[in-house]
Amino acid sequence: MLKNVHASQLNVLQNSRAAKARTSGLLNAKAAAACAVSCPVTVTTLIHQLAESLGNAVDAKDPHTLAHSEEVAVVTQTLALSMGLPPASADLIHVAGHLHDLGKIGVPDAVLRKPGKLAPEEWLLIKAHPGIGADILRPLDCLRDSGIMEMVLHHHERFDGQGYPHGLRGQSIPLGARIITLADSLSAMLQARPYRPPLEFDQAASEIERCSGSQFDPEVVKAFMGNKDKVRTLVQLYRAAMA
Repeated sequence: MLKNVHASQLNVLQNSRAAKARTSGLLNAKAAAACAVSCPVTVTTLIHQLAESLGNAVDAKDPHTLAHSEEVAVVTQTLALSMGLPPASADLIHVAGHLHDLGKIGVPDAVLRKPGKLAPEEWLLIKAHPGIGADILRPLDCLRDSGIMEMVLHHHERFDGQGYPHGLRGQSIPLGARIITLADSLSAMLQARPYRPPLEFDQAASEIERCSGSQFDPEVVKAFMGNKDKVRTLVQLYRAAMA
């Protein structure tokens, strides 16, 4: 039912935008040509800013996850570069980090903020958020064709195949999603939740190392552990700036 409602909302939004474009004449040939020059498939400043804004909008739904998406984006980019990925690829993963929880827009606030254990039907709503996020991004060619949509869709897959939504295993999970999985878990462990206090950084790092090969890609864990102090400093500086 949630998926049908969401699809209907997307159709209304898309039809509204198309109508505005037709009546205003903004999408004429000259404007389209200018857009092609100023906004190529590679990540632009505008896309980064839009992704950050959308991530902030999602985080605002839950005070316990304030600035979570920005922190994930920063850590993912750092890990991607440390693994030898080209800067352009690291930029794409950075954008996906901002957008990874976009689908939580479709999850009721009461479920996101619930302090106790989730009921089975509530857990199904949580597990739907990667697919909802991917559905939101699918009409955007540059985010779909660059792989960002796939990273958002698969950021809750596990290396051992026990994740969701599709139970992908190992290398079949997009590398960007595997990196986001670790950064997402790190940020979540470092933040307080209604049901637990935050973990210390070293406690979170030990948990990540323990879950290497099960929840996390061993190569991503290796990159994290090899840059642990750098990531620790990055998180500390970021949180100090946000305070």
